[in-house]
Amino acid sequence: GDILFLWLGNSPFRVGEIVVFKIEGRDIPIVHRVIKVHEKYDGSTDVLTKGDNNDVDDRGLYAPDQRWLNKKHIIGRAVGYLPYVGMVTIIMNDYPYLKYALIGLLGIFVLTSRE
Repeated sequence: GDILFLWLGNSPFRVGEIVVFKIEGRDIPIVHRVIKVHEKYDGSTDVLTKGDNNDVDDRGLYAPDQRWLNKKHIIGRAVGYLPYVGMVTIIMNDYPYLKYALIGLLGIFVLTSRE
């Protein structure tokens, strides 16, 4: 239910950073913490992630035969967040009639307001 502010940047990934990544074949991005960084000779880095409440790393979530994430999988690093603000969109998706009622109320407000 939180809204995250993301930034990718060019600086190398570091252990402890929270990243948002997308796995091939999955629609929803995942937000987890970097637990290992593998720096290659060419200057690129691969990372291994793990959810804070999980006992094991995320290799079970990655695509088959994938052991690490690289920059093409990562959408961004979490640099800030607004707690609970995202609950509004979750509630409106779970209860579409509430969404329509809110749009109707806003329409009535626009039609009845005067300048």
